[in-house]
Amino acid sequence: MFWKRRTYLDRAAGVTGNASSPHEEGRLAKKMLEDARTAIARLTEVQSDDIIFTSGATESNALAILGYARALRERAGSDTPGRNNIHILYLPTSHASIVGNAKLLQAEGVAVEALPVKDYRVDTVALAKMLRKGTALVSMDAVCGETGVVWNTREVASVLAAFKGSHNRPLLHVDASQAPLTEKITRAHFGADMLTFDASKVASVRGIGILIAHRTIPLIPFYMGGGQERGLRPGSETPELARSFAEALSAAVENREIFRAAAAQSRTLLAEAIVKTVPNVHIQEGRSQAPHILNLSLPGRDTDYLTALLDDAGFAVSTRSACETDSEDGSRAVFVLTGDIERARATLRVSWGLSIHQSELARFFRAFVRAVAFIDNSSRG
Repeated sequence: MFWKRRTYLDRAAGVTGNASSPHEEGRLAKKMLEDARTAIARLTEVQSDDIIFTSGATESNALAILGYARALRERAGSDTPGRNNIHILYLPTSHASIVGNAKLLQAEGVAVEALPVKDYRVDTVALAKMLRKGTALVSMDAVCGETGVVWNTREVASVLAAFKGSHNRPLLHVDASQAPLTEKITRAHFGADMLTFDASKVASVRGIGILIAHRTIPLIPFYMGGGQERGLRPGSETPELARSFAEALSAAVENREIFRAAAAQSRTLLAEAIVKTVPNVHIQEGRSQAPHILNLSLPGRDTDYLTALLDDAGFAVSTRSACETDSEDGSRAVFVLTGDIERARATLRVSWGLSIHQSELARFFRAFVRAVAFIDNSSRG
């Protein structure tokens, strides 16, 4: 068999093979994409056909919330009584892409309510009383990206499964973007019907995420233009990013238990040292906690300034979610959890991944103590 020189004359389809193209380069790209889909499906224990690649968690969450609610309204038809009686519940501490899209549905005439929160958990007793005939969807995260609180998603799923007020039980959508480093990532683990993941929360891979949703769940795309990803996300796929995402998820699963144990020890040591050394500091902590996220409140201090001081010292931390850094009310998540506006306005989030060692956290602690002391001394002066 003779080797054939390949000449790529399909530049209009992309610089490299497009997974939707019929030639050899396209077939290779398609195989890379589908191999990644299969690998992720095995890790999450779902069917390959359940995996919908997106640009990231924000798009996945929007597709789950807006796509499902709008599909239900379309199925009902414009002349159907009760078309506007769809009821959606969302966790108010969740990422802005959950909260914002829930409120967008509210503006479209959908009945939207915040889930009840008590003692850093969804209050399932109160939730059971809120469910009604039109309740279609509950959307929440698995791990709070700001505080590290691990939410009781399976308990919520049990309440929804037991609800008898509707022919179709309410679905549960879970944004599990922050979970892979320390939690199991199977759909059954969360009790979810739809599940969101984002590559950038697992490794240095940006621009790709997934929504896991069975074909029987009706979803409407945001725009038209192609049949990719079950027709739900028209546009050229990114096989290379999909492969990197699958590899990162696989590594996270393989290293989860080791990282979880090490992170838990590091978090305990860091939190105890801060509480013993720094006056008037509060730790946001739930009954179940992601061990690699530490959220502090330092009432009366300018934590934006504190972040800048730590940046100068060589440490990258944040005050709250990057999507809400312009909020004048501080951390929405911390306010919901504590009811204390002063704590919400003076938060600092410290979070780390596989590459961070205890020695680096020890250096951070010393820099943190110096920076807080500088702020306190300046305010007294």
